[in-house]
Amino acid sequence: MKKLLSLVLVLVLAVTFIAGCGSSSTSEPTTSTGTATNTEAGASPSTTATETGAADAVKTGLAVISSVAKSTDAGEKDGAAQVDSVAVAVTVDKDGKIVKCAIDTAQTKINFSKEGKILSDLKAEYKSKQELGYDYGMKKASKIGKDWFEEANAFAAYVVGKTVAEIKGIAVNEEGVTTDAELLTSVTIHITDYVAAIEKAVNNAKDLGAKSEDKLGLAIVTSIAKSTDAGEKDGLAQAYSNYSATTFDAAGKITSCVIDASQSNVNFSKAGKITTDLKAPLQTKVELGEGYGMKKASKIGKEWSEQSDAFSKYVVGKSVDEVKGIAINEEGVPTAADLTSSVTVHITDFTSMIEKASKTAK
Repeated sequence: MKKLLSLVLVLVLAVTFIAGCGSSSTSEPTTSTGTATNTEAGASPSTTATETGAADAVKTGLAVISSVAKSTDAGEKDGAAQVDSVAVAVTVDKDGKIVKCAIDTAQTKINFSKEGKILSDLKAEYKSKQELGYDYGMKKASKIGKDWFEEANAFAAYVVGKTVAEIKGIAVNEEGVTTDAELLTSVTIHITDYVAAIEKAVNNAKDLGAKSEDKLGLAIVTSIAKSTDAGEKDGLAQAYSNYSATTFDAAGKITSCVIDASQSNVNFSKAGKITTDLKAPLQTKVELGEGYGMKKASKIGKEWSEQSDAFSKYVVGKSVDEVKGIAINEEGVPTAADLTSSVTVHITDFTSMIEKASKTAK
């Protein structure tokens, strides 16, 4: 009898164990509401696909710092209005670290005589330092045998992964040249303005739809066509530059875009003497905001900064060819019905910049 009872007990325990294992292997884990989840083993239930995608989002920023301080009066030599505009484009992650960085400079020189006449070709093409490449001519004078664009690109690569605080902490001498042993092997140019522009670009950065894996392009288009001789009024040497920071996905579609412009003016008399305060701060059109003064004259009651922002948002999701295909009139103003309500400025330079940015994007 004892043996029989022992056998029955063993059988009961075995059935109970098997039933328990079956229940464990077929039941789905549930949330507090009783809803089954499909969380895989080892994964955190709180991590979702949406959150993972959001982690890849980056902000896009653009900054421009301009100076006319190197301009000179006409005398024994012709006068020169020189506008140096440093432009920086960045993408920044949620921790404030730079994911991508692009640096360029528009160095525009407009010559005038001691009679107050513009001598430079108003129709000439003005290339940025990046576009000039080796033609800029710094390589021969460089201690490390590199031209400006090579050093600028090296510095842009160096700041990736760093915060603004870390970049501002890079050691420099009184001239603004780095004294960091690692950086000196690739960068000997003054970096003070680039550090300031990077900080400004990061502060300007906004979440516009770019992802960390997107390519970043920076483009500049410059014209001096609006410059005039001195007469009854002072002459004007004007460097009119448009800037664009644009990101592109693997398919070549625009994921974010920022557009700005600067009208840097240097006035001079009939005697070729500069009458502009060369130390006065210069602002871009976006920085000027309503101070630029287009809103009153605008048919749609919008300031330049508002219209450039509207165009930047309009091109997101489009390819370069689609942007180039936007219908415009003879003056370069858009005629597409879905764009005329928000953009009445000339967009020819905007389109050119986006195409340029796509070719240099990294």
